[in-house]
Amino acid sequence: MLSPQLAIYIFGGLVCAAIDVGLMQLLIVKHVNPFVATTAGFLTSLIVNYAFHAKVTFKNVTSAATFTRYLCVVGLNYLITLGIVALSISLTGVPLYGKLVSLAVISVNGFLLGKYWIFKQA
Repeated sequence: MLSPQLAIYIFGGLVCAAIDVGLMQLLIVKHVNPFVATTAGFLTSLIVNYAFHAKVTFKNVTSAATFTRYLCVVGLNYLITLGIVALSISLTGVPLYGKLVSLAVISVNGFLLGKYWIFKQA
């Protein structure tokens, strides 16, 4: 059974994933480069994701320190995402497959680092 905190994290992640993937696909349909579209979706969901997890999931007061740690994790997750999308394009020609796989990978990474580093309670 999922802990309530993990369930909330997953819900927030799904909302942000919908924003992220939806914008990416919209831009790709409009013939925007897949890497630019991936970046736009990723960055758009970034602020929603931080605010949701800071206030709802981990019930932490936001600070410059938590935001800085969050941005470190975002940078790592961004690189993971681009790598998996690039692999997907090279293997299948479809960026969406890589994006969906990357969401699972960065979700696990984000929860663990969020709980034990970004929003860790003193």
